[in-house]
Formats: sequence, structure tokens, C-alpha cells
Amino acid sequence: MVGTRQFDEAAVMQRALDVFRHKGLASTSMIDLALATGVHRGSLYNAYGSKDAIFLTAFEQYARDYLCGVRAALEQPDAHTALSAFVDHVLAGLACGSPARGCLSTRTAAESQETAPAVRERIRAWLQELEDTIEASLRQPFLADRLVLPPRETARFLVTFTRGLAVMERVHQDDTQLREISSSLIRVLVRQDPAA
Repeated sequence: MVGTRQFDEAAVMQRALDVFRHKGLASTSMIDLALATGVHRGSLYNAYGSKDAIFLTAFEQYARDYLCGVRAALEQPDAHTALSAFVDHVLAGLACGSPARGCLSTRTAAESQETAPAVRERIRAWLQELEDTIEASLRQPFLADRLVLPPRETARFLVTFTRGLAVMERVHQDDTQLREISSSLIRVLVRQDPAA
């Protein structure tokens, strides 16, 4: 970070995050960020040095909050409920806002040819963090025993699936369809209870 901040960084980063989520990193300008945050462009440059640095700072807040939500969603007594809560968390994040905000990490990954290496690397690391977080939760025996695939494979499958779900949300903007697709996925990943 380049300069001393004369503003509430958490509030400014939340507003910057909203801009990046709505416009994408490539389409966001420093003027957009200055207008949204109420901080002069020069002050943003002095504090962070570049648009990419602002994005990376805001992304840390997004990543922390998202992973916290993933952990909470997966703290359920059975695999079906855990995966359903996870999907609910993902869909809530996609559909939130007006217009819907979509998925920041997926949108940024799709723009990767236009982004700096530091941003590409952070998105790559974030996807690995997400996979590791899901796997750690799914390793609990009462969840792992009901999964068709081992926890690592299930986690990788879920990360890939939810990135695709984010794209489908952008194309169709149909919550009912997304929930039907997600319900099918859960039926594929969770073993049926023999007693049912």
C-alpha cells in the first residue's frame, strides 16, 4: 500500500467491491471507483497505487466472507442438507443485488486475459482455497460416508459446478432453473439412504 489512508478503508473496499461485482475488473475505471467510494482518484492512487491493487484489497474481504459462509453452510448434520445449504449460499451470492451481482471470482477468471498476473494468481489461489475449505468440511465422517466420491473429488466437482452455475445465472437469470440443476447435482453426489 502506497500512501496513508484518510478514509474508512473497510467501507471504501465494500463500495469498490460492489463496483467490481457489477462492472467486472476490466470494465471498472478509477473514475468509477472514485465516484462509488467518495474518495478522490488521486487519493486512491496514493493509497493503493493502481486499480488492480484496489481490486486485490477488496477481493480479500470478499474471499474471507465467502469462505466463512461456505464453512457455515457445510456445518450440517447430513450430506444432503450440507450440500443443499452450500448451494443456497452460492445462489444467494449470485442473485443478491439489483441487478444481480453474479460471481466476482468467475467473472474475473473469465476476464483473465485482460488482467494482471497478480490478479490471475490470486483468483487461482482463491479457487484452491475454496476447494480446500469444502474438502475439509466434507471430511467429517458423517458427511464423507454418504458421498459418492471422496471429499477431495467432491470438493473439486463442486467448485467446477458452481463456476458453471454462475455462468448459467448470467445467461438465464432463472433461480428456479438453477435450483433444479443444483438439486440434480446433489442427488448424483449423495448416496441414497438404504432405509429410505
